[in-house]
Amino acid sequence: MSSRVVFAWVLWFGLLAMTAINALDPDLWWHLRTGQWIVQNGRVPSTDPFSFTRPGAPWVSQEWLSELIFFELWKHGGPGTLIAFSSIITTAGFLLLYFRCPGKPSWAAAATALGALACAPSWGARPQMFTFTMASLLLWLVERAEHSARLLFWVPPLFLLWLNLHAGFELAPVLLMLYGAGLILEAAVGVAPWNQARPIALRILVTILACLALVPLNPNGARLYSYPLQTLLSPGMRSFILEWFSPDFHRAIYAPFLLVLLLLLLTLAGSHISVRGRILLPLLFTTFAALDAVRHIPIFILLAIPVIMAAAPVSSASMALTPPHPARARLRLFFNALAIVLLAAFAFSRWATLARAQDARESALFPQEAVSFLRNTPQPGRLFVYYDWGGYAIWKLYPQYRVFADGRADLYGDDLLKSIRTTVELGRGWHAVLDRWNVQTILIPPGSALAQALLIDPGWTAPHIDSHAAIFVRVSRPPESQRGYP
Repeated sequence: MSSRVVFAWVLWFGLLAMTAINALDPDLWWHLRTGQWIVQNGRVPSTDPFSFTRPGAPWVSQEWLSELIFFELWKHGGPGTLIAFSSIITTAGFLLLYFRCPGKPSWAAAATALGALACAPSWGARPQMFTFTMASLLLWLVERAEHSARLLFWVPPLFLLWLNLHAGFELAPVLLMLYGAGLILEAAVGVAPWNQARPIALRILVTILACLALVPLNPNGARLYSYPLQTLLSPGMRSFILEWFSPDFHRAIYAPFLLVLLLLLLTLAGSHISVRGRILLPLLFTTFAALDAVRHIPIFILLAIPVIMAAAPVSSASMALTPPHPARARLRLFFNALAIVLLAAFAFSRWATLARAQDARESALFPQEAVSFLRNTPQPGRLFVYYDWGGYAIWKLYPQYRVFADGRADLYGDDLLKSIRTTVELGRGWHAVLDRWNVQTILIPPGSALAQALLIDPGWTAPHIDSHAAIFVRVSRPPESQRGYP
């Protein structure tokens, strides 16, 4: 067994353990409910069924296939199955990254593990994990296609699957265009002969056109041409959702990303190896994207780690290949197999541990007790809920309750997102927001400014308060002129 294969197995089981985390993403819950809705209704929703602020409004459910997969896994295997599945999909993306890294296998494995740590803020049961692994597979295919052009035929089918899993599919044509532009740049500056670059560039162009032609082949049709751009340009999402913020290098979780960034800068500044345009342009694009928003760090890692490894001072080609003594070879094989078995056992035991801890972790982050109260002691159904709990309320309380808003920021728009913050923080006009939308029930943290205000407001009563959540119910209706909807 070659050392590259051995380190691949070590990396595989090591990352299966490392990337496995509890299923606790705030958006997971409305994804699960959407998947259940699809199963129950036999179609993908095109309008919003879950809120009272956007009832019947057009909704681009672009992650429908991910949601269907998540729900079926949860339904048949519980949270443990979803935890394991998410870990497997994420690890597959990193393993493809490992095989794209040149140099000594041990160094490539270490660099890949560092890249995985840099991506830690994005781990979990989220549709974004499909975009990460699809992008990793795309880059593997494109690089291998330089020597075997037929591999590009796999890109359109990959893209068709991708566009039904997550809106990150737009990365495919963008990365391909930058790759093609880099080829042309290489020919323009004389790095690569034009007669060699031209056929590759033409094949890339044809692949891009084929992918773009496939975009309408989804339940939302041609709307997906513009949807990703609308999401990227939404001021509300960029000011309200943490993963759209720039990385805060004062936090330890971003230290691995900072280290990768510094290693990349040192590589580009001091290495004798020149980075080809077809790699440099996508790398620059993803670097700026990662510095702009945390959610783009994993795609940057896919481009940065192979560049860093290409400049590593020790490569597999430079190592002397002296065959080991047969007895030593057998001993090495034994220890390699033992390490792989132990890592596999650790990964599986970690999955089991996380599955057992799921309920406790869920209870620590989400209002389990308050939700149980609402389910067993029905209150008026217009529910204003703390933003990070909106999806959880949809999963646990729909159709008995409709929410004011949840994690589908693209559906609600910037104005409604701002009104949530205004209300929770007691900004100017907060009471008018509740009156306008005739909010009847509120579920928020007991220490929030809104909770403290409602405790002394005679128009509201608190039938339930625990250490994690408080429920308030309106006891007097707002004037008819102040209601936005009946």
